[in-house]
Amino acid sequence: MNGKLQKQLFDESNVDDRINNNPLVHEISGVLCRVKGFKDRARQFYYEVLLSAFSCPVCGDRLNMTKPGECVCSCGKVLDPTLTFQKSTCCGSRLVRKTFHYACARCHNPVPSRFLFDEKVFDKNYFREMMREYREREKNKKEAIRQLLAESRSDVLPLTESPDLEAIPGLIQDLNDFIRAESYGMDSLAFNVKPEFSMDEYRNHINSILSWDCMLFSNIDPLIDDFRNDKIWRFITLVFMQNDREVDLTQHGNDILIQRVYNEAYA
Repeated sequence: MNGKLQKQLFDESNVDDRINNNPLVHEISGVLCRVKGFKDRARQFYYEVLLSAFSCPVCGDRLNMTKPGECVCSCGKVLDPTLTFQKSTCCGSRLVRKTFHYACARCHNPVPSRFLFDEKVFDKNYFREMMREYREREKNKKEAIRQLLAESRSDVLPLTESPDLEAIPGLIQDLNDFIRAESYGMDSLAFNVKPEFSMDEYRNHINSILSWDCMLFSNIDPLIDDFRNDKIWRFITLVFMQNDREVDLTQHGNDILIQRVYNEAYA
């Protein structure tokens, strides 16, 4: 077995040596630079040939492509050549720009642009509007939760009279016995000590098993043997995590669906 392992390691080291001694590997960065340069020149030539058949609609001068989906004239006119010069092939209508493609304004069918060279159109206005709506929804949701919590608070409990300890038979004596602990034997003192709740431990536990996919509340492994308390503390932790915008909770039958919240950079 050791002989086979040594032979395998020897063969792998020979493969690494052959790769490192390959001149193509050493020159790969130069090859990639040449390929990129060729692609840039091909793109520039493609734009020059394509735009040679069109002129500025303002002054009639020659147009130059500055970036994908945008060209400029010497007079300062900036335009999208696809929207300006191209029509849909289905019904001859004008085109509109979607997130990553163009489409017919009438039938909304996707239309490939003749003025793009292996590129995608990124509609900044579209994503800016989507982010504005997302922030507005989150603001309204937080306000609704704040209003719900405010309405669910208990009313003030006015005390019309001083508490009377004598109203509970035997309470004074029990309090005195408790204070004078020497009156009890140590064996007779029995305290029901419950495990301490640590929200940080439950938060770390939930984050360690929660991915970007949805997860059911019942599928979270318990941290302690006391299933009832563990279930309560898991739920409390998730409520605070939702308030901190770490997760989103949705009722799913008799269970709860948990979804990690995407941040704005991902969105």
